[in-house]
Amino acid sequence: MTTYRIDRINKELLRLISEMLMTRIKNDDAAKAVLTKASVSRDLSFARVYYTVIKADERDAVQTALDAAAVPLRAMLGKELKLRTIPELHFIYDDSEDKAREMDDLLDRVAALEMQKAAEKEAES
Repeated sequence: MTTYRIDRINKELLRLISEMLMTRIKNDDAAKAVLTKASVSRDLSFARVYYTVIKADERDAVQTALDAAAVPLRAMLGKELKLRTIPELHFIYDDSEDKAREMDDLLDRVAALEMQKAAEKEAES
């Protein structure tokens, strides 16, 4: 269970990292990441930052760029945040959007099959 303090830190980390990727990090591939969530451990030793990309074929390049930017981002966060320890950043691809798209496709197929069966029943009657 996360506390109110951890929730505030998660939101602040997400905001600061997004801003830094757009303005301070000079790698264009890192700027292509769309950050979706940040999750800090209770002892603030590490943080998982979830991201997605608009174009699926850029995923590997963006992951490499984010991994390379993790150390400079941590140093910049140390200057911005008033925390005793700045968490180590781990960037993880967020595949929830892909899974949601797959579920939508499955539901569309089921709806199409049901309509086909209903049409066949009407044709028989």
